[in-house]
Amino acid sequence: MGKKKNDEEKLALQELDDIIKLCSRCRTSDDFKLIKKAYKIANEAHYGVRRKSGELYIMHPLAVARIVAEEVGLGSKGISAALLHDVVEDTDYTIDDIQTIFGEKVAGIVDGLTKLEGAFDQTGTQQADNFRKLLLTMVEDVRVIIIKLADRLHNMRTLDSMPEHKQLKISGETLFIYAPLAHRLGLYAMKTELEDLSLKYEHPTIYSDIYEKLQNYREQNEEMLFRFASPIEARLKQEGFSYEIKGRPKSIFSIWNKMHKKQIPFDEIYDLLALRIVFRPKEGLPEKSQCWNIYSIITDIYKPKPDRLRDWVSVPKANGYEALHATFMGPDGKWVEIQIRSERMDEIAERGFAAHWKYKGVHDKESELDNWLERIREVLDNPDSDSLEFLDDFKLNLFSSEMMIFTPKGDVKIMPNNATALDLAFEIHTNIGYKCIGAKVNYKLVPLSHELKSGDQVEILTSENQRPKYEWLNYVTTAKAKTRIKEAFKEERKEMVQKGERKLEEALNEKKLTINNRILKKLLHFYNLPDKEELYFKIGQNVIRLDNINRILSDKATNKWVRYWRLSFNKRGGIRSGRKSKSGKPVEMVVSDDMKDDKYEIASCCNPIPGDDVVGYINDKDTLILHSRKCPVAIRLMSSHGHRLISASWESHKILSFLAVINLSGIDQIGIVSEITRVISDDQNVNMRSIHVESHDGIFEGEIYLYIHNTEDLNNLIYRITHIKGVHNVTRRERINT
Repeated sequence: MGKKKNDEEKLALQELDDIIKLCSRCRTSDDFKLIKKAYKIANEAHYGVRRKSGELYIMHPLAVARIVAEEVGLGSKGISAALLHDVVEDTDYTIDDIQTIFGEKVAGIVDGLTKLEGAFDQTGTQQADNFRKLLLTMVEDVRVIIIKLADRLHNMRTLDSMPEHKQLKISGETLFIYAPLAHRLGLYAMKTELEDLSLKYEHPTIYSDIYEKLQNYREQNEEMLFRFASPIEARLKQEGFSYEIKGRPKSIFSIWNKMHKKQIPFDEIYDLLALRIVFRPKEGLPEKSQCWNIYSIITDIYKPKPDRLRDWVSVPKANGYEALHATFMGPDGKWVEIQIRSERMDEIAERGFAAHWKYKGVHDKESELDNWLERIREVLDNPDSDSLEFLDDFKLNLFSSEMMIFTPKGDVKIMPNNATALDLAFEIHTNIGYKCIGAKVNYKLVPLSHELKSGDQVEILTSENQRPKYEWLNYVTTAKAKTRIKEAFKEERKEMVQKGERKLEEALNEKKLTINNRILKKLLHFYNLPDKEELYFKIGQNVIRLDNINRILSDKATNKWVRYWRLSFNKRGGIRSGRKSKSGKPVEMVVSDDMKDDKYEIASCCNPIPGDDVVGYINDKDTLILHSRKCPVAIRLMSSHGHRLISASWESHKILSFLAVINLSGIDQIGIVSEITRVISDDQNVNMRSIHVESHDGIFEGEIYLYIHNTEDLNNLIYRITHIKGVHNVTRRERINT
C-alpha cells in the first residue's frame, strides 16, 4: 500500500512539472512559485481523499489545471486558482485564507468557483443558484467560467465511475448550459468534447454506432482526401504560402444532431469530409485578402458549392471566431469542406477568449464578446427573477446560431436566430423597445412580432403614445427584451399579487380558514399553476374567480397525489422497494405491461414509446413523467432539476398500445397507397388509426397515425414500408398533435 501511495505522489508531482512546462504565459520565477505554492496547499488540504474512481483527489485539480494551461493558455494565477478550485468548498480553508496566501485576484476566482451553501429560495434550484453566483464573478473575471468549464470537462471524462442517474443529470446540465457556454467563449475543442461526452452517456448505443461508422468512413476516404489535397498543396507552395493542411474530424454530436433534426441517415450527411488550411500570413498583406486568395486558388482546381460559402472573415462571429468555410466537389463525387484560417485565427478558434489577450490591440475583435458580457450583467441585475427563470433567460443569451441584421444606416447588429423586430428594438435601446409599434423590414411594413432573417435591413418604428404590453413577452426571444418588459410591469404585478393575496384571505376568512400550504397545493394543482405568486396575480386580475373555492377545497380528487416515488417496479410489474440514493429517493424504475396508467404519464412534448431511451421526472405534484432522453424539455430538466430524476427503462410491451406517427414521401404511382396500407394491415403488431396522403407534381407526402407496442415493431414496419417501390423516405415524428 505504501509503495502504491509513493507511486501516486510521484505521478502527481510529474503532472505538476508538466503543467509548469505547458504554461506559455509563465515567464518569471514568481509565476512558478505561485503554482507550486497552490499545489502544496491543495495537496495538503485534500490529503488522503480519493475520488469515486479510486484515484487520489489531488489528480482532479491537477487535471483541471492542465486543461486551462494546455488547451486554453491561462497564466499562473488562472492555473493556481484551478489547483485550488475545490479547497474552500471541501476543506477547512476559507476565502479569507486564500486571499491572505495568494492575493485578491486568485481568491476572487476561487470564490466564484465555490458552490453556494445553506438555504435556497423555494422557486429555485441549487444548480441555478450556483450558476448565478458563478456568473456574477464571471462578468468581472472571465477566468472563472474558463476554469469551471475545465472542471466540468474533466468530470465528464471521468463520468464512468458515477451511477446512471448521476450521469444523466450531469450530461443534461452539460448539454444545456456548459457546452453552449464554451461555444460562446470560442472554446470549440472544449465545446465539441463536452457535447460528444454528453451524447456518450445519454445515448450510449447511438454514440457507439456513429463512432464506428465515422471510423470506417474515414478509413475508406483517407486516400481520396490525400488525392484531393495534393493539387492544392502544390499550388499553395507555388504561390509562396507557408501553411499546414490537416483533417478536421466532424464531431459525433454534430452528426447525430444533423441526423436527428433533418431526419436523414448517416450516409446522407455530405460534409463528413473536411480539411483545414492554417497559413502564416505574408508580410504587408491583410489576412482577409490572403484568405480569399487561397479560396480563389482552390476554385481554380475544384468547383465550389455556392450555397455552402460561410464568410466569418469579413464579419466574425460574436465570440470572435474568424474563418472562411467553403465546400468543394472532390474526386469520386464527394463533397469536401475546407476551412481557411491564419495562425492567429486558428489559435483564437481553439483557445477562444484567452487567445484574445495575446492579440488585444493588434486585432481587437472583442467588442461583441464585451457586448455579450454586458447583456449578462443586465440579466444578473434583475434581483426579482427566480433562479429557474434566470437560467432560462441566460440560456437565451447563449445562442450558437447568429444572424446579421442591418440598421437603416448600414450598421450591423448580431442577433440570435428567431429574434423578432421587438427584440431588435430592445437591443438598440430600452426606450425604443417600449415605444415600438412595428418595423420596416427591407422597406416593407411588418408587425413587432415579425421574425427576422439574416441580412434583413430593419427600421424600427416608434410612437410616443405606445406603452409596453404584457403579451409582448410572447413576441420576444432574447433575455434582454424579456427582462425589460418584465421590469415595466414589476410594480403593477406587485400590486396585483398583493391584491390577489388579500382577496384569497378574505374568501378563506368567511369559511374560518387561513392560507396554508395544503390549501395552496390544492389551488395550484386545480389551476395548474407553477407557484403561489402566479396564483395571487391571476386572482388579482380576476382571471381566477373564487366562487367555486368550496368545491376545490372539498374535492378529494384534487388531492389524490400518488406518492409512488419511493417505489420502483420489478420485471413482472409488481411493486417492490426500489434502489435508492443516499437521500432515500429512488434512482431507477422499469415500466411494464402490468403497471396501471395512473402510475406514470407519457410526456406530450416528445411522446416516447417502449424501446426509446427514457428518463423519469417527478414533478411538483409527485407525478412521474416519462420523457425521451433527447427531448429538449428533458435536457432542461436534467440541468435544473437533477435531484428529481429517475433512471427509467421499458420492459418489452406486448399488451399496451402507444400512439406513433410516421411521415413518408416518394414518387407517386398507381396503387402505392394501397400497397402501404396492405403492408400495415399484414402486420399483426400494429393498428392504423388514420392515414393522410397528398400528391404534388408526381411527388407524394403523407402521415400515418399508428398504435404500436414498442420501437422494435415500429422500426420493423418502417423497414418494410421503405422497401416498397416508389417510397423514398420514412421517418418517425416524435411531436404528436393528438
